[in-house]
Amino acid sequence: MPVQLDIDELVGRARDGVPRAIARLLSLVEDAHPQLPEVAAKLSPHTGNARVIGLTGPPGVGKSTSTSALLTALRAQGLRVGVLAIDPSSPFSGGALLGDRIRMTEHATDPGVFIRSMATRGHLGGLSWATPQAVRVLDAAGFDVVLIETVGVGQSEVDVVKLADTTLVLLAPGMGDGIQAAKAGVLEIADVFVVNKADREGADATVHDLKQMISLVRREIRGPSWRQPIVRTVASRGEGVDDVVRALADHHDWLVQREELPRRRAARARDEVEAIAVQRLRAEIVDLRSGDRLAELAERVVARKIDPFAAADELIAELRS
Repeated sequence: MPVQLDIDELVGRARDGVPRAIARLLSLVEDAHPQLPEVAAKLSPHTGNARVIGLTGPPGVGKSTSTSALLTALRAQGLRVGVLAIDPSSPFSGGALLGDRIRMTEHATDPGVFIRSMATRGHLGGLSWATPQAVRVLDAAGFDVVLIETVGVGQSEVDVVKLADTTLVLLAPGMGDGIQAAKAGVLEIADVFVVNKADREGADATVHDLKQMISLVRREIRGPSWRQPIVRTVASRGEGVDDVVRALADHHDWLVQREELPRRRAARARDEVEAIAVQRLRAEIVDLRSGDRLAELAERVVARKIDPFAAADELIAELRS
């Protein structure tokens, strides 16, 4: 049995900005600790204040460098920033292959910054399944901005739009067919486009191609639509990053003025509630699998005494009883 923790004390210390307490809460989230529902209940009254910004894009565009540069610019405005860097999982340990110790080292001693690497643990879509709860931890801990940097797996990496108030998609010159490959996935989710490494040959062509792709695959938005800006940066030198910050601020203002922000956050809450419910149902089915009931139903299906849909109906009925 896991050791029972004093959640009130832990949340209180996290609210005071104690890094160890914040890290402990994030570990409880990642480990799906039995007291996680209690943690969520204690955190919820203190959430809803942080701006959540997602950064995504194909591999090699400089997401970590851009995240670091954006961190510097936001800290210059006096904002406290939390970073969730979602990394691929080790096939052996399940942990993150890229750790926060080798990321953004210039911010490691800044008390206004908290950086956490999280493993996907096999979850598709570029995020960890624990990311929504991790965002809640950082929000409740008083961070003004939460940056979510995704894995960088290409077109399947679209889950970030379900978590972020603003989604920033990065591209770079020399990607060739990269934009074509991405157009069915990440291009549709962007609120702000960034062409990083804009000092390289082909930057103008990349911007031109991107404008054409946007005109073809711009996602439909009910009500007044936001026209996604394209910002050029050289993140390694900090060039253009202030323009990105302005674009992010403009989009936030637009969300507030058009009352899109509460709509997006309500959609986020619906997805989160559904995910938790599905996870709990799956856990109950696993419990049944460990017994004889699911095996009995499977044998009846194989013997053609019952069809799979009828078997599933019986299983659901038992879960509801």
